[in-house]
Amino acid sequence: MLQTYVKKILKARVYDVAIETPVDDMPALSERFGNRILLKREDLQPVFSFKLRGAYNKISQLSEQQMKCGVITASAGNHAQGVALTGKKLGIQTVIVMPKTTPPIKVDSVKARGAKVVLHGDTYDEASEHSKKLAKEKGMTYVHPFDDPEVIAGQGTVGMEILRQVTGQLDAVFVPVGGGGLLAGVAAYIRYVRPEVRLIGVEAEDSACMKWALEKNRRITLPEVGIFADGVAVAQAGKETFKIIRECVDEIITVTTDEICAAVKDIFSDTRSIAEPAGALATAGLKKYVTREGVKDQTLLSIDSGANVNFDRLRHIAERAELGEKGEAILGVTIPERPGSFKVFCGALGKRNITEFNYRYADDVDAHIFVGVQLREGDEERREIIDGLIEKDYPVTDMTDNEMAKLHVRHLMGGHAPAGDDEVIFRFEFPERPGALMKFLQTLGQRWNISLFHYRNHGAAYGRVMVGFQVAANEKKLAHEFFEKIGYPYKEETDNPAYQKFLG
Repeated sequence: MLQTYVKKILKARVYDVAIETPVDDMPALSERFGNRILLKREDLQPVFSFKLRGAYNKISQLSEQQMKCGVITASAGNHAQGVALTGKKLGIQTVIVMPKTTPPIKVDSVKARGAKVVLHGDTYDEASEHSKKLAKEKGMTYVHPFDDPEVIAGQGTVGMEILRQVTGQLDAVFVPVGGGGLLAGVAAYIRYVRPEVRLIGVEAEDSACMKWALEKNRRITLPEVGIFADGVAVAQAGKETFKIIRECVDEIITVTTDEICAAVKDIFSDTRSIAEPAGALATAGLKKYVTREGVKDQTLLSIDSGANVNFDRLRHIAERAELGEKGEAILGVTIPERPGSFKVFCGALGKRNITEFNYRYADDVDAHIFVGVQLREGDEERREIIDGLIEKDYPVTDMTDNEMAKLHVRHLMGGHAPAGDDEVIFRFEFPERPGALMKFLQTLGQRWNISLFHYRNHGAAYGRVMVGFQVAANEKKLAHEFFEKIGYPYKEETDNPAYQKFLG
């Protein structure tokens, strides 16, 4: 199998439209981690993503009749732009089915490259099903974003370039994983040519379909897929990609949203370029691997797969980067409600920078403060701070890894609910498009009074809200049944310590 793919990769037609992207040194990251760290810059492609390679290689090999009938695909971003540019280059009709939740900047970019855009459904899966239906109806060729041998071979040219550009020591290559097209192509080539190089895929923790598939030795479908790293937000690994990855890849590492944001910052610091979340995925995995294994003086390379990030999302990325770098602790601390107590508390922290302080009066006895503290030595220093505060009789709740606290509570310090209120708290996700918030509120109906509401637009395909309802104890089960019926992903957070301490 590997020999077949190597031949396909060597013959792949990608350079009519794609460029051989450089491999850059990352001096600051290298010095920090004691290894030579390299970055393969696929964000510099004409469509700012590697996806162009596979799309062109597949479409350029179609028969004359197939080209005459045109091609169709489904995508929310990078693959769509690759197919659109390929169609423009080859002079064939291209139709791209995109979810209605796709940000206008991506829709406009695809249209600008000459493709016809059809908006359908709220998710990629819904768009994909519709595109396959249209392909049959119109006699067009469907171009899969990752699970196709010619697409995989096109992406595999990235691996071919890496070995041509890094001829000396190369200990490990880190590759982002969604459906697995890039990892399958790169792994097939490198495993065949330089089998001593470790091949490591990196997935977002909340969309790790390939890791699950390898652990269970079969492809599985994730019940829910994380939305932050949208370029790799895939519920099921490809059939062909799974087969290759199972044979060639050493391991899959998963990383959190905060770790991805920290990697975006690392790439910016060393290259002055801004990676999309999926583009920084491999660098986040590389850092995690070095920390876990304690390796030194190795040559490690990660692939920056793309730079198609919405400007709106940069605020969210910047907020979370320090947490991902273990550079900030988020704590809930109870201090006495009396003049001068905050000054005494700051003294207990020592000469550390306070990055955030949120407080609202609750009663005459205790003050609950939401505080961010800058860290220089990561988790070890965080534990030292917490232990030191506890020794000084300060009740402390560590909220550094509390998603609700980071997404909502730090922006919503309005005070506690009135005593006696039967308030329950839920977090929801809903498709983000014009009018979506109003539709969400209409869907919730008027059965229960809304007592708290927090929503922030993060420039993503899905909106995230935290809602408080006044629900009688005997109706709590009914509330869960109702929210199941409306179909939005949700989670009850009434017992979350961030809510209990600051808002409950």
